[in-house]
Amino acid sequence: MGGIDVANGVTGAVLGMLCAVLFQQPLQNAWYRLRRRSRTAIRSMGRREETGPAWRTFSLGPLHTSALIVEGDGDSPIPPEAVFVHVLDEEVRLPPDMAPWRDEIAEESEHLRAEGRTPLWNGPRYAVESFDISRTPLDETPQVHLRLRPTDYYTFLAAQQLDRRLPDGTTPRSRYLDPERPLQAPDFLQCSFAVNIAVVTADDMLVVSRRSDRVRMAPGVWNSSVNEGLSRHIDSSGRRGAPDLHAVARRGMREELSLEPHEYTLDLLAFVLDTDRRHWSGHFFARLGTLSSRDLQERMSRGVPDRWEHETIDYVPFRPATVVKYLLRPDRVHRWAPLAPALFHLSLVHAYSRTLVERVEAQLVRRL
Repeated sequence: MGGIDVANGVTGAVLGMLCAVLFQQPLQNAWYRLRRRSRTAIRSMGRREETGPAWRTFSLGPLHTSALIVEGDGDSPIPPEAVFVHVLDEEVRLPPDMAPWRDEIAEESEHLRAEGRTPLWNGPRYAVESFDISRTPLDETPQVHLRLRPTDYYTFLAAQQLDRRLPDGTTPRSRYLDPERPLQAPDFLQCSFAVNIAVVTADDMLVVSRRSDRVRMAPGVWNSSVNEGLSRHIDSSGRRGAPDLHAVARRGMREELSLEPHEYTLDLLAFVLDTDRRHWSGHFFARLGTLSSRDLQERMSRGVPDRWEHETIDYVPFRPATVVKYLLRPDRVHRWAPLAPALFHLSLVHAYSRTLVERVEAQLVRRL
């Protein structure tokens, strides 16, 4: 009888151990899941519904810009045949209470000329009437529709005084712009469309320029490799045709870096709006075929048509971590032209994929 009791005891112990092994871990896991859900539920009890704008400007950690990426994500370039540019006949007109500002600029230019200094060149340019996106019916490929109006540099400078008081006490910004609708603005406040290009050499160096202190708009800030505004006289042969944005980009590569079209590939990555100054941009990525950074420096040493626009040029290894660290350097983070950081981000995405670039950006921002 005693032997049977012992056997029963041993059997019970074995069964008890077996049950503990089989059920202890699942029970612990269930308990941990219940605790996590309870904590999440408690935290969410203090939260309220939130509403945010559908459009947000580009930012990266402490780097905040007024660049709104309107179309394009860097992954898929926008082909030239998907961009439709239409030029309207009627020129932009300033409102009556802003027209005297243009006259002031013309008088300033004449005063500079009389003193033997460099006057303001009133070059013909374009204003953006509207920017729209449609999709093809079968594969939903984006198509860009850009409507432009003729204007000039003096009108552009007058319209850039967005915070100057008008006779009634308002400003052009408060009267004509709605922060909740960043894409809506009158044409006379959008007298700027340019191409910005990120150039990468054959040895994988990103070209970054610092604007000259002599330029009137945004002097001394760090900017894209190439920045070229649309010229009504050069890019449209007067008024006989609409400008080709890829051709404008190639002109900028030639004038600012002395590069010819056969020496690089060129992709249009996005259309971006500086919501603060109302400057539109086509963001391009160019990769040099055989020219290294040293070759490019030697080429530029032999003469560049628009050399005076750049004060300094940096060559940055074109890798996600290196470029992001460069963007966030203490001596750079608050000295960028508004549209440049978004351009370099999109270029990294184009070369390395969105997943990798955003993972690197998140890791580096957390370490700040």
